[in-house]
Amino acid sequence: MTDTACYTVIRALDSADAPTLESLKSALEKGSDDVKIATMKKLLRSMLNGEPYGTQLLMQVIRYVMPSRSKALKKLLNLYWEVVPKHNADGKLKQEMILVCNALRNDLQHPNEYIRGASLRMVCKLRDAELLEPLVPSCRQNLDHRHPYVRKNAIFAVYSLYKHNQVLFPDAPTRIAELLTKETDMACRRNAFVMLQNTAPDLAIQYLASVAAQIPTFDEHVQLAVIELVRKEARANADERLKYLKLLYALLGSPDLAVKYEAASSLVSLTSAPEAVKAAAQCYVTLLHKAADTNVKLIVLARIRELLDRHDRLAGDELALDLLRVLARPTWKVRRTCCAVALDMTTPRNVDQVVAVLKKELAAEFRQLLIQTIHTCAVQFPSVAPSAVATLMDFLGDSSNASAVDVVAFVREVVERFPDLRAEIVTKLVASLNDLKSGKVARGALWIMGEYAPAELVPAVIDAIQTSLGEIVRMESTTATGEPASASSVPNSPRPGSLSVTTTTTTSKVLADGSYATQTALTTAAGAIDLAKRKPPLQALLHNGDYFTGAVLATCLTKLVLRVRAAEGADSPAAHKTAADGMWILSHVLRHGLASGAMDEDSRDRVTQCLATMAEEQAPRDVQDVYLASCRSAFARLLAVQDKTKSASAAKNAPVVQVEDPISFGVLKRVAAAAEDRLDDDDYERDLTRATGRDASTAGVAPDNKLNRVVQLTGFSDPVYAEAYVTVHQFDIVLDVLIVNQTTSTLQNLALEFATLGDLKLVERPQAVNLAPKSYHTVKAHIKVASTETGVISATSSMTWARSMRLRAYLKQVMAATNMACLTPDHALEGDCGVLAANLYAKSVFGEDALANLCVERTAPGSIVGHIRIRSKTQGIALALGDKITLSQKNAANAAAAAAAAV
Repeated sequence: MTDTACYTVIRALDSADAPTLESLKSALEKGSDDVKIATMKKLLRSMLNGEPYGTQLLMQVIRYVMPSRSKALKKLLNLYWEVVPKHNADGKLKQEMILVCNALRNDLQHPNEYIRGASLRMVCKLRDAELLEPLVPSCRQNLDHRHPYVRKNAIFAVYSLYKHNQVLFPDAPTRIAELLTKETDMACRRNAFVMLQNTAPDLAIQYLASVAAQIPTFDEHVQLAVIELVRKEARANADERLKYLKLLYALLGSPDLAVKYEAASSLVSLTSAPEAVKAAAQCYVTLLHKAADTNVKLIVLARIRELLDRHDRLAGDELALDLLRVLARPTWKVRRTCCAVALDMTTPRNVDQVVAVLKKELAAEFRQLLIQTIHTCAVQFPSVAPSAVATLMDFLGDSSNASAVDVVAFVREVVERFPDLRAEIVTKLVASLNDLKSGKVARGALWIMGEYAPAELVPAVIDAIQTSLGEIVRMESTTATGEPASASSVPNSPRPGSLSVTTTTTTSKVLADGSYATQTALTTAAGAIDLAKRKPPLQALLHNGDYFTGAVLATCLTKLVLRVRAAEGADSPAAHKTAADGMWILSHVLRHGLASGAMDEDSRDRVTQCLATMAEEQAPRDVQDVYLASCRSAFARLLAVQDKTKSASAAKNAPVVQVEDPISFGVLKRVAAAAEDRLDDDDYERDLTRATGRDASTAGVAPDNKLNRVVQLTGFSDPVYAEAYVTVHQFDIVLDVLIVNQTTSTLQNLALEFATLGDLKLVERPQAVNLAPKSYHTVKAHIKVASTETGVISATSSMTWARSMRLRAYLKQVMAATNMACLTPDHALEGDCGVLAANLYAKSVFGEDALANLCVERTAPGSIVGHIRIRSKTQGIALALGDKITLSQKNAANAAAAAAAAV
């Protein structure tokens, strides 16, 4: 690897706007400062795109641009010195660089502070000792400059000199340490401390010990540099760790949010003491309230969750209550994450306080999220279930349909899990039945009352249902719309669904004789207020054609009748009265539905079936079991499956500790071993390792970087080396091709030709270029992918595979061969019944979808027989997937035959 810097092309110049060598030379020689500024920008852009103009125009730049006093030109000139080739073909420094060195030395002594600082920044980017040696005295002199801007850049220039050419400035750490003791500017102090931290840590530690009491008053940039040094030295010097921990404790109170975050992260990485973990968590919560950026809040919440996973002592702390104050923030994702973290921190000790805080926030617009959180709390901690149910049932009539549906789902789960609360919940539902506004909520409430209402509450339930049905169950005859016939038969009378409103209007009028008179008009408006909105909920739902709710109502009444018969006896007066009331209600519902014509056939059959069941004095045993036992047991099994799924997910995500894993005892470690040990919970180092692509957890896995998309077009020993970086955007393919002239001759009219096959079309042909010896150039080519047939293509493959193999193993083999993902959940594929059906899905790089349905069966002799159906919008994908599956089967069969022959 060379030290040559790499650059990214932002936008290549169009061929029409590309400057020529002669035009650039003329503009640099004869143009004004403004013309030279524009010319230098074009020159820099051309150089970054691979043009060799920098070397050819080096003397013009030195003669006509370098003497200018324009600050903009000097800035562009520094960029030019950074990218221009400074060595000849033999590797020696060009003679022209002596002039550049002299100009840089003059700028380092310039009276203008900006020019000095910019020149010092340029020195940081130079690596050649021949160029740097004459500049060392000027850099040393600038360390004592009166302006802090010059001093801070001089410190980094000295740092770069010492780092890459230590012999040029051997006493740099000592000189910087002396400067640091008397420096008052915080930016200069930070740069000097960073240099000592990386070049002479002992001097940095000595300075840190001398100003330990003043560090909380330093600038945030200095404090961040101090934290970085503490994080490194606390591991290397275990004896001084306590002193460093005290310093981190002090920095937790810094007013700067970045310092607080880094101090808390470093503190928990150095120690697992409960006091330190609690202090760091409290610091994170403070950051959560003060930070304004949503991304920062999400990062801090992730840190709190990591702390909670490592240290169970945080659970049950008052931090959960402080955390819930973030619910006042407007961001939905922050609220949701906050509720999830607060749930993890909830224990029986603080669950009452957590639920109380959530109840106070129920009036907010994110009510659905709070309802789901309270639901989870009540299921995990049964002690708060009664109060949670009582609070949430007040929102059954909420105008938000989603919130009300979540409430009724919560009540249904609680009434099954906590039998002691059933009577209270049913009573509350009976009282709330007239407040419901949604069909889903009404159906849920009817199901709960029909399933869990005890026999003594059945009369109250039936009375509430009659009240909610309103005019539907009145004894008067009704029309097809459900309105009383007598109302519509009265001429000129307002209809029952409207309300007459009388208004009085008074105006002044001028008479013919010029006098004034008052005119009053009475206006009666019928139907000004529609009373349909004030109908009882069940009546309104049935009037709107929701007879699915009517079918649920019929099932509810049937369950109530059968329950009373089972409790009181089939011949008891209570049983007869309950059956009569239920049949009377259902007969009116059925008549209303038939008269309106809105009742569907399924709902009509269900209501008729329920009427027939209630009409029988003694229903068959299997019918009673279906109504009174099977429904409840099915719901109980559903809850059991959900609990099992949650437990399996939690167990899958739990950390696995192997039996042979070593146990680390910090007290028993030697000092040398402790110095070499790197704690596993060093979040900073782990993040840094991931950022640089050196994560050990991804060892053996190809990183997803740009190098994986580079395709070599020619050999390394060819006269012209070419490689392409391939980028796919939907149906467009962009080839960014790098061409390198590896010869010692100039290549003229060098052209790059592409040949496309199939549905690929070359949109733009690259232009011919001229390449100087050992130079390079980048070109771009665009290839368009033509679409194929627009219809859905299906490929069906029937196969019989005579090989003994488990069906799950065959599914995995197909997935591996086609690179498709399985959409069927794992629990649906459990067991070994001899038959397997699964759905697979894949997406191409062009965004085209492919679906595959696998239906296989293992026969008695051991063969696998079945079908694989592939569906895609393009024929090529379907056929290619089919070929891959066939090839994988042949390869597996050949391997099995070879193994059998070897045996």
